[in-house]
Amino acid sequence: MRNGIVVAGALILDRHYAAPTYPEEGRLVGISGVHEDIGGAGNLIIDLAKLDTALTVRVSAVLGKGSSGKAVMKELCRYSNIETKGIVKYGHTPVTIVIDADDTHQRTFFYYPGAGDYYDEPYINWNVLQGGIFQLEYLLLMKGLDADDVEYGTHAARILSDAQKHGMKTSIDMVSKNGPRVQKIVHASLKYTDICTINELEAQEASGITLTDRGVLIEKNMRPALEKLAEYGVSTWVIIHASSCSFGLECRTGTCYKVPNIPLPDGYIKGKTGAGDAYCAGVLYAAYREMSIINAMKLGTACASCSLSEINGTDGMRSYTETCALYDRYKGGIEYEKI
Repeated sequence: MRNGIVVAGALILDRHYAAPTYPEEGRLVGISGVHEDIGGAGNLIIDLAKLDTALTVRVSAVLGKGSSGKAVMKELCRYSNIETKGIVKYGHTPVTIVIDADDTHQRTFFYYPGAGDYYDEPYINWNVLQGGIFQLEYLLLMKGLDADDVEYGTHAARILSDAQKHGMKTSIDMVSKNGPRVQKIVHASLKYTDICTINELEAQEASGITLTDRGVLIEKNMRPALEKLAEYGVSTWVIIHASSCSFGLECRTGTCYKVPNIPLPDGYIKGKTGAGDAYCAGVLYAAYREMSIINAMKLGTACASCSLSEINGTDGMRSYTETCALYDRYKGGIEYEKI
């Protein structure tokens, strides 16, 4: 297998503002703290880099030349195994402004897409993006990726097809959106996808099958949803992760599995930002190491559990050995079951 995993998509700078409450429109409220973190695909990139320091993680993105872009690059360059030759400098860096309200513990997001909307085939240099797996982040977030393509359906689908032609397995993630174009955009990409790892709300929109009822999982619908997504062309794994468990379909055998999340001790969870990205990192690393789907789902669960131990999206991630040890320490009696 060719060395490394390629992560392509939106690199975002997250600016967090802590406030006692979210004000009514037109009102003033004081800010008690400000901090910046890398966000978007950056969470997955750093998680992979920390999971295995011998793994080369190659990045493909469009990033601004200003202070926000420099802050993102500075964070990526902290890790010697992250390769940034595939980053093109253009326009303004995507930024998310996050308001953290102390009274309700709710977060409000204001997203500026910036150069992320321009990311498309012309910004990809396949000569520097060789690897075993090509991960595309995120469908439904960037206009360039979601734009119509006469031959492939969308530009994202064309990119995934080209990645396969360059000898890479392909993997996708998406953001939680609804609307009439969701299925068209996602289904176009699934034709050229080997691994699809998404959460239950995203799977519900993409499959058209109801998976939640007032926040409760409808487990009997999970297998039909996995199979429906596979019908659109996914070759290897379809995995749906949720806060209580995950469900996976091994497309080559038609076997479905359920893996429960591990019971964590009281006070362990400090933040949920980036837990989904951490889960995806575990699945990607397992696929790269040619593990089974069961072990991929268990590793994804362990990585997400690591992420929950810290406030931001990447500080909690640990090495592969430490992550496996955490899983073994807290795992329950049933590690998986067929569904």
